[in-house]
Amino acid sequence: MEIIEKKYIVNKKNKKIAVQLDLETFEKIENIMEDYALYHLMNENENDELLTLNEAKQYYSKLEKKS
Repeated sequence: MEIIEKKYIVNKKNKKIAVQLDLETFEKIENIMEDYALYHLMNENENDELLTLNEAKQYYSKLEKKS
């Protein structure tokens, strides 16, 4: 596991009120959270009707294309 380098922002009483991360670390965390949420969303819907590859292609071909 990577060590997350962080900088704390403090108020006048030297109490930590926020944390600052470099952009690369923030984006990694954001991607992990999105993947985690997508995984759980997909599992919630696992009882939904599943399409075969051909059914999915037919469904997709009928969708309105945006330009």
